[in-house]
Amino acid sequence: MNEVYFDRIAREAGIKAGQVKAAAELLQDGGTVPFIARYRKEATGALDEVQIATVRDRLEQLAELDKRREAVMKSLAERELLTDELKASLEAAETLTRVEDLYLPFRPKRRTRASIAVERGLEPLAVLLLDAAAGKASCQDPEGEAARFVDPEKGVPDTDAALAGARDIVAERASEDPMARHGLRGLFVRKGVFTSRVAKGKEEDGAKYRDYFDWKEPAVKAPSHRLLAAFRGEEEGFLSLSFMPPEGEAVASLEGLFVKTGSPAADQVKTALADGYARLAGPSMETELRAVLKKKADETAVAVFAQNIREVLMESPLGQKSVLAVDPGIRTGCKLAVLDAQGRLLETGVIYPLRGKGDLEGAARTVGELLSRSPVEAVAVGNGTGGRETEAFLRGLDLPGKPVVVLVNESGASVYSASEAAREEFPDHDLTVRGAVSIGRRLQDPLAELVKIDPKSIGVGQYQHDVDQKMLKTALDDVVSSCVNRVGVEVNTASRQLLTAVSGVGPALAASIVAYRQENGPFASRAELRKVPKLGPKAFTQAAGFLRVRGGREPLDASAVHPESYGVVKTMAKDLGCTVADLMANAELRKRIEPERYLGGDTGAYTLKDILEELDKPGRDPRESFEAVEFSPDVREMADLREGMELAGVVTNVTAFGAFVDIGVHQDGLVHVSHLADRFVKNPSDVVRAGQKVRVRVVSVDAVRKRIGLSMKGLPSS
Repeated sequence: MNEVYFDRIAREAGIKAGQVKAAAELLQDGGTVPFIARYRKEATGALDEVQIATVRDRLEQLAELDKRREAVMKSLAERELLTDELKASLEAAETLTRVEDLYLPFRPKRRTRASIAVERGLEPLAVLLLDAAAGKASCQDPEGEAARFVDPEKGVPDTDAALAGARDIVAERASEDPMARHGLRGLFVRKGVFTSRVAKGKEEDGAKYRDYFDWKEPAVKAPSHRLLAAFRGEEEGFLSLSFMPPEGEAVASLEGLFVKTGSPAADQVKTALADGYARLAGPSMETELRAVLKKKADETAVAVFAQNIREVLMESPLGQKSVLAVDPGIRTGCKLAVLDAQGRLLETGVIYPLRGKGDLEGAARTVGELLSRSPVEAVAVGNGTGGRETEAFLRGLDLPGKPVVVLVNESGASVYSASEAAREEFPDHDLTVRGAVSIGRRLQDPLAELVKIDPKSIGVGQYQHDVDQKMLKTALDDVVSSCVNRVGVEVNTASRQLLTAVSGVGPALAASIVAYRQENGPFASRAELRKVPKLGPKAFTQAAGFLRVRGGREPLDASAVHPESYGVVKTMAKDLGCTVADLMANAELRKRIEPERYLGGDTGAYTLKDILEELDKPGRDPRESFEAVEFSPDVREMADLREGMELAGVVTNVTAFGAFVDIGVHQDGLVHVSHLADRFVKNPSDVVRAGQKVRVRVVSVDAVRKRIGLSMKGLPSS
């Protein structure tokens, strides 16, 4: 850990160097982001998860910078090229780009036109031309000077060949000069133009990219989704892209550095600079700009995806209620799965209300018999093909107990049903039954079920397959971990996948916890976790506060109070002459607590505040209470839509250009950013979030392209 970076990271993140140092040390000691943010506020000055993750990521990036710098200096030293001046410049370099610029002239490379010219002895002529153009030497007769280098045996038959070779050397040197590259880099950023053209002969096959067949805009102003779409079109061979500034300005930038006179030698250098820009510097700078734009677009897309995943994972749970789960199917029937309040599979069945005329009577009888044996409090219907029809059929039945019927987003359910986890849990059931179970559990607890599948399969991303996959994985892993630890996990009922996301646990320990639970029965306390094989003191410290043991002998085990703070709470209870359970149950007792009496040692103001808040609502679920959305019963297909209709919907995906809304017709509609509100909206996520219930108005229906235009202007949220 290089402590010289603490001040730099602090400036970038807008925090104090001491906070960076504390976070860095805790991270190095194995602390997770959720643990540090929740239980080490005194050390970090209450840095939040985003700030701690920023410290972690920047430390990793800067470590990579140091690693590359050391490799470059080692390479230069081995070839005896590392001068004191170059070493000082490399040590002062603050970015990888700067390190690579300094290294570029010395990087081992394949034979180039310039290196061939050097082999032919033309380097002195190139140096003379450069010096003369810069006013450092005199060269009024380049042809005459070139005559001295004519040598047919070396491949220089005449003065023209000598001057051409010298210009090749000048072109390469100018293109690799750090100052020249710095100037060009700035010009490309300021004036680079993103241009997109249709590839020759691809007009018909690439029709989906026709918006980009003739597109031009300032490169740095191009939004993330537009760049990623264009890059994909280029990758598929339908588009040709460029990101170049005006050529004249670029060449003039080089001439400003290398040409200070109007001598004949300067004309030779100008010719070399124009050639060097066209062959070397221009393409190199364009590649750099492409990479910068791609990274920026990736970061934006990843941020949007991560926020959407957070909202989906934190959707309101129905809670511990029994559910009839239905995976709709037309040809193969609708698979039924009855789940108890803990999500355990009790019964299965199949009905055929949608095939042909449908066996409505038989389907109604099957459902009635199933629910008479296993009463449920809710019915979860997958929103895939046939979902609305199945929902309508079930709503029309006089179901025992009058359970609420809810349409559930089933994106990714098929991924889970085919997974090893599903096969392990339900080895005797086929994919459709597993899918139905997943749909039902999603209603009971979206977070607990969705952690079982790859977040990329949930269907709320923006070009997730086109972005940097390492960046995406890190962001999504952070979101899953954040959500799971924020809600907390009941250790006696949690799946192995859910336990894996708990701070300090991971796959191996999660498997050990489940194995211990199966062999020894439910955990009676958090302290019993210490008996789990391989769960050592460090892992216990990281995980204990996020694991819940409800109904055990220690009431604090069901709360977010960390075991390391139990002593403080017990002292509070003792001072008030009551038990800890009394203190947690009686608000009047808690009002008598004098917080300042308990400050000291490891209990600072931040920790004490968190403890008191937790005592008020022990083990509280931060998610909103459940509220079902009811789609219009008269609108089930796109053909039922009419412009001007006002409908209830659920936001399924938020992008940089708007939000997609499920209105119950098997095709999400788009609310463009300009239609999200009656005011200007720059960032859609400021107005809507995935999972939000909204009211929308239909503004356009394109049945051929399967596009629905929606608006939220003038309408309240549902």
